[in-house]
Amino acid sequence: MLFDVLIRPRRQSDVDPLLEMVQLVKRVDGYPPRGPGDLERFMVPPEQLWAWVAEIDSEVVGHVALHTTGANDTVDLAARHTGKAPEDLAVVARVVVSPTARRIGVGHALLDTAVTGAYERGQHPILEVAVHFDAAIGLYESCGWSRVGEVTISFPDEPSLQRYVYVGPTPAQEEAAAVTRR
Repeated sequence: MLFDVLIRPRRQSDVDPLLEMVQLVKRVDGYPPRGPGDLERFMVPPEQLWAWVAEIDSEVVGHVALHTTGANDTVDLAARHTGKAPEDLAVVARVVVSPTARRIGVGHALLDTAVTGAYERGQHPILEVAVHFDAAIGLYESCGWSRVGEVTISFPDEPSLQRYVYVGPTPAQEEAAAVTRR
């Protein structure tokens, strides 16, 4: 079965269906792995540069965003690895695909859009992912992302969380990965 996936900038009218989708993902996958108390603020935070949604038949089935900042340890590790200043990095965040739209290219399309968006802004894409999210890790690696290390994120009154840090592919690497997926 073929699906026409549309990736477009997120609109305010997407927030409610997006929050419903994220609640489903939380029940199925445990993402996000902690909290948040305010799911809308988690999905639409002030540090967000840009966000996109994936649609199939006018239904929101995925989301990705670029953020200006991330956890200090993540940004520091990625900056050392890329040789770029922290302000020259864009954090790919809130990558979410509905369980009903997986394994049909939605995640790949969202990541490709975020990588392109970062490079269009003159920034190198990076991301972090909890070490137990095997499906997400597989997605990132299949899209040409490189794991550069592991960090521990500490939270007040909550257990710490181990995360892998990834740097995104260069535009040439991204193009090669896209050709391989075809």
